[in-house]
Amino acid sequence: MRLTVAVVQQLLEQNEGFTARTETSQKNYSESRTYRIAGGQLLYDSSGKTSWADSRFSHKDQIANIDTTRYFLRKYLHRLHTDGLQ
Repeated sequence: MRLTVAVVQQLLEQNEGFTARTETSQKNYSESRTYRIAGGQLLYDSSGKTSWADSRFSHKDQIANIDTTRYFLRKYLHRLHTDGLQ
């Protein structure tokens, strides 16, 4: 399926309230992200740490860019409501 701007917007609108969580862990880095579709946008909260002593971070209500949004939608397409896509 081709995720044009119109298809992306339709998927976001049809799947209001959908959430997913990802975990990333590497040698000197770990991050947890919680994604949610709200208000016709893909939002995410992220928190994690790096190897530096004061390296903990937390970001709330970040708006995903179009590339991240397309990647997310492709990854979770099998779990999303897709009826009536144009």
